[in-house]
Amino acid sequence: MALKIYGVTIELLRGLRPIIEKIGGKDANLADQLRRAATSVPLNLNEGAYSQGRNERARWHTAMGSAAEVRACLDVAEALGYVDAVDDGLRDSLDHVIATLHRLTRR
Repeated sequence: MALKIYGVTIELLRGLRPIIEKIGGKDANLADQLRRAATSVPLNLNEGAYSQGRNERARWHTAMGSAAEVRACLDVAEALGYVDAVDDGLRDSLDHVIATLHRLTRR
């Protein structure tokens, strides 16, 4: 079952790419953590879409946790001055992904 939110997660990755690169110039570990969390979202989302039963929900929970981790990484990067305020549109997309995943895990 293909999910429309998958495309949103890919666009989110495109939007995060320059931020990850900028953070990488100041803190390679945080940039790597952000990159791993961000790539985990569409990978687990899509894996869940083609799974069944508990595996389906487990993958969506993992994707949701990774999306929340992306948000935390962005907050940390802002707090440490590695990046200026993250674009509101990017944060809105991230919140949309998290909300959608939350609904999927409750089905």
